[in-house]
Amino acid sequence: MLQSSPPHESQWSPAAPAQRSPRDLGGPWHSEAACRRDEAGLFFAPSQEPTAARLSREQAAKSVCARCPVLLECREHALLQPEPYGVWGGLTAAERRVVLSRRRRRDTAAPGGRTADIPRIA
Repeated sequence: MLQSSPPHESQWSPAAPAQRSPRDLGGPWHSEAACRRDEAGLFFAPSQEPTAARLSREQAAKSVCARCPVLLECREHALLQPEPYGVWGGLTAAERRVVLSRRRRRDTAAPGGRTADIPRIA
């Protein structure tokens, strides 16, 4: 999730990471992100969010991600950081943990620990 300009305090939910800006992301890919105009609350959970509301919000965030031209760059950013909260690159934090776990298993299973020929896309 990205913001096109520094967010107003009211745009951030209590569970959202504080002071995130496009400058923090270390790459030009973020300027093309579909989420730049969406409210951060769609991508980050408010505190004590009921399960049904969370699932609905995450699905709405994922639909924004689905039309994003930089989905893969965003996902890889979130996996490499790793981003502990929110929907990034069409994946929730829990889904990213699964991808990272699979990558670790794949890395240790590969001969010599090398995975250069294995795609890094989940």
